[in-house]
Amino acid sequence: MNKDDKVVYPDLSYKIVGVLFEVFNELGYSYREIYYQKAIAKLLKKLNVEFQEQVFIPLLFQGEKIGRAVCDFLIDDKIILEVKRGDQFSIQDIKQLYTYLRARKLKLGILARFSSKGLKFSL
Repeated sequence: MNKDDKVVYPDLSYKIVGVLFEVFNELGYSYREIYYQKAIAKLLKKLNVEFQEQVFIPLLFQGEKIGRAVCDFLIDDKIILEVKRGDQFSIQDIKQLYTYLRARKLKLGILARFSSKGLKFSL
């Protein structure tokens, strides 16, 4: 088994991570999340990757909508990408991504953090 066998959607995952690094390498740290999101969207379009921004995710209880959340990106109807700014992930960030994945019944989420110490991400 090679490392690609352990990664869900390896081609798309690597493409997204490449986009994140390209954005960080050009913009660096200190911008608001919205500017990183705009740069990511621009590169995804350039690479012809299908995506939606600011996607509403219904929160259901016993089949009934009780609320909604909004994820930063839904990529190719397979991967949720959440973009954060700051030096460390919080447990709330991780729980938020997990909630989105569960609600959409998806296998992969990427949590990206643009920090003063570089780009950090978790799959």
